Amino acid sequence: MANMFNVGRDCQVVLLWNGTRINMPIVTGFQSQQQTHQVNSTPLNSPPIFTDIENGWRGQFDVDRSSADLDSLIAAKEAAFWNAGTIGQGTIYQYINEKDGSTTTWEYAGCTVRLSDAGRWQSENKTSQRLEFNASTRTKIS
Repeated sequence: MANMFNVGRDCQVVLLWNGTRINMPIVTGFQSQQQTHQVNSTPLNSPPIFTDIENGWRGQFDVDRSSADLDSLIAAKEAAFWNAGTIGQGTIYQYINEKDGSTTTWEYAGCTVRLSDAGRWQSENKTSQRLEFNASTRTKIS
């Protein structure tokens, strides 16, 4: 029987920073969550009223370290800030192979990133890193 739902292998992610692709050959996990600002009103004479105002996206990449690319990105980002006050932004593309054979592409724009876990170095073990992000918007490209 064919698989009826998506699994992790159906997803690929690409990070572009200032127009340059950041090499992450061993992405082991990707997660994103919508952010909203919740607004509530409690009228005296009627039921409560609720709404959510769009407030971007956040998420994370889990990567098995195979190069200095993520470390170099963060070092360049730090240097740009301390040397010139520059705060760069990136774009993330998420490609999902759907079960019907189509591909859905999501673009996370206006991204900031931080290396929340630069890795634990241990004898005879892989070194994993975690890159967290915030994005202004998520747009369906295809």
